[in-house]
Amino acid sequence: MGELWRKTLSQIPTVFGRLVYLASLRDSTTNRYVHASLTAMVGLEDADRTLCHSHHQVFSQWIGFSLEEQKTDLDQYVRDTGDRKHLLQQYRNLVPPTARDVERQLYLTDLETLVELMRYGDGGVYGAPEA
Repeated sequence: MGELWRKTLSQIPTVFGRLVYLASLRDSTTNRYVHASLTAMVGLEDADRTLCHSHHQVFSQWIGFSLEEQKTDLDQYVRDTGDRKHLLQQYRNLVPPTARDVERQLYLTDLETLVELMRYGDGGVYGAPEA
């Protein structure tokens, strides 16, 4: 089951994309992770535990990146999805509930730096005016 789930996540080409996806599986009213196929295979408790663990692992991978690696990954995510506007509004909601305060602060500091680069452009993907 773990290998199947890792294979499913590996279909998402960016670490930031995986973070967005895993955060989207968390029901904010129950604070539980829900994925119909995984739940059908292993049950509600194991699915919730697996998804929560995956969310924290991907989050840890992201905050372990250098700022340059994060920017490269984020650039690719935005190119692949065109999800710039949603990203600018929702990046704060991607932190897993199991994250420690220091991890949360590191993530927010890095993302706020990257968001500023996106807003003002740096000659890269975000420097071009929107059509």
